[in-house]
Amino acid sequence: MSLQTALTMTPDFTIAGYERLILAFLNRGYMVCDYVRAEVGKPHLILRHDIDMSLEAALHLSRIEKDLGVRAFYFVLLRTEFYNPLSSSGLRMINRLMEDGHEIGLHFDASICAPGDIDEIAAMECDILERVIKKPIEMISFHRPAKCLLGRQENVAGRRHTYEPAFFENIGYVSDSRGAWHYGHPIDHPAVQKAEALQLLTHPLWWGDPAARPGDKLDRFLRDRMHILDDSLARECEVHFSDRAQLNFD
Repeated sequence: MSLQTALTMTPDFTIAGYERLILAFLNRGYMVCDYVRAEVGKPHLILRHDIDMSLEAALHLSRIEKDLGVRAFYFVLLRTEFYNPLSSSGLRMINRLMEDGHEIGLHFDASICAPGDIDEIAAMECDILERVIKKPIEMISFHRPAKCLLGRQENVAGRRHTYEPAFFENIGYVSDSRGAWHYGHPIDHPAVQKAEALQLLTHPLWWGDPAARPGDKLDRFLRDRMHILDDSLARECEVHFSDRAQLNFD
């Protein structure tokens, strides 16, 4: 059985599946590199993770990459209801990503501002994140970008971004958005077939239970978050739990 056939037959969206995917690239002679060093006609792979919902899920992929000796980019949202990168637990997980050798970038939600304010607000968020992680933020990734931002040539807040033509049009691009390969399986991408550069975007939440559909993974994430909030309430609030209705997360 060929490696490509094995990848096709094996469920993709698991931790083990992610490891197999990266190994498939390495076995094809790909070198994992950063945005600056990626060259169009060479077997260069950019590993990008947009952390939309779960820092915990990001750590699972980070450990795989550390074990394989490769470096990825993890883009962190500041404005989200799903996690708090400024909390003690959030910062601990971000520090763990950096300890594993990875780069932190800003995952920026441009929908919160008028087009003319993008640079100013992105600069403010970069400044906040830089102060927290004590390292410069050199790359920005747009969260659920409007079409006008795809292929944007200009920098954002003086920084490069992941949807520049150099990274989005001139080289191959594959995304697991909504828990599926919407540009085809990465190994089948025309750029990979020609051993040319590729930007591989994943969202860590999708890489979990092999039997779960994307909607089921979201349900499990919601239950896990409720447990975390419940534990936090128990620690922070003096109101006795007998004074409120029993919550059922199952």
